[in-house]
Amino acid sequence: MTPATLLANGLATGLAAEKKSAEVTDWAARAGWLVGLALFVALVYWLMREGWKWRGTLQGDLPELPTAPDDPGPARLGMSGRYHGSTTAGQWLDRIVAHGLGARSRVELTLTDAGLDVVRPGATDFFIPREALREAVLGKGIAGKVLTEGGLLVVTWAHGERLIDSGFRSDHAAEHTDWVDAINSMINKTETEGAR
Repeated sequence: MTPATLLANGLATGLAAEKKSAEVTDWAARAGWLVGLALFVALVYWLMREGWKWRGTLQGDLPELPTAPDDPGPARLGMSGRYHGSTTAGQWLDRIVAHGLGARSRVELTLTDAGLDVVRPGATDFFIPREALREAVLGKGIAGKVLTEGGLLVVTWAHGERLIDSGFRSDHAAEHTDWVDAINSMINKTETEGAR
């Protein structure tokens, strides 16, 4: 064989290889996988929703949330920010979902002599009476939400038989220290008046 014959045979073989058609996509198998994945995601979502409802049922012994009095008095402090949730005091992963306390939302906080008014657009508002307040601290996490150190105002309060931690984040984080000081001085004043 001459080099010209080898070249011609090589070109013919290369052309034959190029004429071979591409693999055909198996659309039925691909559609089956997509439908299976969609069903799996729907199942996981349904299980999460049922778990949330089950947690609310377990916390059914929690009394109704108090509402603000008709005349709470003048505002000592006001704050706009976010409500990040409520948990059992000291257990920042044990979220309380009963009565809408588990729903994150925007919040308007107002501290008066009567207590802490929590107004949440699109969620249940509630009021923490002055005598129910136990402590205010700067924290970094609550109910699965982790922020920087001191990035969260955590208010501990009594409701029924439970102590609850509620987490708030101001639009202006520098306000948190003023809130901690005001709430804790209010608690100390209430304890002093009660001791008389």
